[in-house]
Amino acid sequence: MKHELWLKYMVIPLKRMWRNLTARRLLWGWAFFFATTVILGANLIPQNIHLEVGQPSPQDFVAKHNLTYPSEVRTEAARQEAAKSVKPSYKVDDSVLQELEREIVNYFTKVAEIRTSGLEEQAQVERLKQELKLSLSPETVKALAGISQEEITNLEEDLLQLVRKHMGNGIQREAVDTTRDRMLSEVERLPVAAPLRSFLSNVLATVRIEPNLVYDPLGTARDIRAAQEAVGPVQVSIKKDQIIVRQRDPVTEDHIEQLQKLGLLRTQSPYVPLLGLAMLVMVAYVLLFFYVYQYQRSLFQHEPYFILLGLLMVTTMVFTKGFVAINLGNLPESATVVGYLAPVAAGAMLIAILLDTKLAVFSVFILAIFTGIITGQQLQFAVVAMAGGLAGVYSVSRLSQRTDLAKSSLYIILANTSTVAAMGFLQTVSLTGITLGMVMGIINGVLSAILTIGSLPFLETAFGITTSVRLLELSNPNQPLLKRMLLEAPGTYHHSVMVGNLAEAAADAVGADSLLARVGAYYHDIGKVKRPYFFIENQFTAENPHDKLTPTLSTLIITSHVKDGLEMARTQRLPKVICDIIEQHHGTSLISFFYHKALDNDRTESVVEGDFRYETRKPQSKEAAIVMLADSVEAAVRSLQKPTPGRMEGLVRRIIKDKLDDGQLEASDLTFRELDCIAQAFVRVLSGIFHSRIEYPDTVLKELERRRAKDAAFRTKPAG
Repeated sequence: MKHELWLKYMVIPLKRMWRNLTARRLLWGWAFFFATTVILGANLIPQNIHLEVGQPSPQDFVAKHNLTYPSEVRTEAARQEAAKSVKPSYKVDDSVLQELEREIVNYFTKVAEIRTSGLEEQAQVERLKQELKLSLSPETVKALAGISQEEITNLEEDLLQLVRKHMGNGIQREAVDTTRDRMLSEVERLPVAAPLRSFLSNVLATVRIEPNLVYDPLGTARDIRAAQEAVGPVQVSIKKDQIIVRQRDPVTEDHIEQLQKLGLLRTQSPYVPLLGLAMLVMVAYVLLFFYVYQYQRSLFQHEPYFILLGLLMVTTMVFTKGFVAINLGNLPESATVVGYLAPVAAGAMLIAILLDTKLAVFSVFILAIFTGIITGQQLQFAVVAMAGGLAGVYSVSRLSQRTDLAKSSLYIILANTSTVAAMGFLQTVSLTGITLGMVMGIINGVLSAILTIGSLPFLETAFGITTSVRLLELSNPNQPLLKRMLLEAPGTYHHSVMVGNLAEAAADAVGADSLLARVGAYYHDIGKVKRPYFFIENQFTAENPHDKLTPTLSTLIITSHVKDGLEMARTQRLPKVICDIIEQHHGTSLISFFYHKALDNDRTESVVEGDFRYETRKPQSKEAAIVMLADSVEAAVRSLQKPTPGRMEGLVRRIIKDKLDDGQLEASDLTFRELDCIAQAFVRVLSGIFHSRIEYPDTVLKELERRRAKDAAFRTKPAG
């Protein structure tokens, strides 16, 4: 019963899911996500050590990597110091000055009232003495009794201006007496009569002067806040192998913060950093997934390529993890630069060669971020990995020969060393550290090239990918099939080389894979090796074997070279893309010569056109279609009596139009604009091959022969 339930609810649904292409993609994606998270997160779970401020440390804590971070503890301490240095803020209490002015104005108001009361002078004097209550001399009182209203007003304004001048900016309590003395001194210098100055001095001496500069708690708090905000984050730099706190030393808040930043202590939960890492990896892979889905749909649909991309990403991280874990012994400086060995360039070059260059560029940024995580969130390692990776992709973007892979190490070394030096100067690293980092960059460049060259053949075979390196090997004339074709069917060999030149130029013109087109053209007629003399380019005598055969049999022999070529290609394990070109380079074209010959021989309408067509697939790619057109064009142009550029162009365009009208190009994705570019490329190459030559007169030819004979005689004359 349990076995049946297991099959029903687990095994069968999993089998159904595995048959679904999209479900398999998701399962592979989850597998690569999990593997990457495990690799990157191996060092993110710190030890569960409990430390308290003021308590002795249970062990020595040593930094495992370089780190620069903004310290909250030190920043807060610096802000507290800035707050202590702020002086208290004071503000002017306007009500104190207003009250003082009212008292002064009150004295002058009384004087003005008494002066305008209409009393006799003696009565005014007596009343002034009583109401002013000042210690005034008789001369002063008499002078007040005799002044005009205008003079009273002027005296009042002078005294108020004096008070405002000295108290307008505020005075503190300890400055009250000093301020009063200053004002009394200035009163003595006023340009008024001495009795009146005495009156003003008595008023100043009598009124109550209070301190009007009082403590401002809001202003002080504002100044403290501004001083604290002016303090920027305090950056703390920790070097690898630096001792943070020794055993039995008291632990401070600064120590705890450093240990937390270094990942040596748990902050909140051991799963918090892993959650953040998983989210980052998920974002990176989702972006990569959408990039592939949007711009590399064929790769997304081809499951082995999808798996290869994930394996290359994960494998690169495994190698990076291994290199970072290298212990260089008693070399403290070198222990801080092993992160520069991260082989991101190798992974990027393999992605560029095996899959796609643009995809490799996108992958470099993701791998560089992952490298920064593995090396302890250190920016310099991520930047150098990114620079080296991009240099590696650039160096293999136009791979034309295997030695280019070796040359790629030079580009990577140059990018690595330059970036290491730049980051070293930026982070004020010692000259020794920069030098060691540059050495690691050089080693990285060499290792990346070695890893790429060493793993490329295995990956090509395992995933059935035909790289440019493999195509370059197949283009070597010493390849068994090409060598056999050269010896047994030299005309076909020459024809294939010409077709290869035409196809390469046309593919370049439309942005197709020119190397694939050229190599495919070399092998497209390899099947003719089995019966070479049945094909006109290999017939060196006037006798044509087809003259003795029926058109139907001749057609069968001619069309069989495609099947024979496929068998030979598969026996020699040629790549599928080459086999496709061999199979598709004629499509379902009509062998018109034998078809019309059959029509001429048989007048009973029993000739079926389909019997004289190739029974193969039409070209499914631009490269296969270009080889088809180049094959037809090269064969047709050779039959022209006088191949002038105009005649060749007309013939080329007529052949392309015939293939288009016959429906041979409908599955190749070639546009009309591209067909025009292909025609122009064909004419350009053919014009260079069939250009007109200078015809020398007979007298010139005889003179050249005479000189050649003379030179030969001179060279063979023995020395005297």
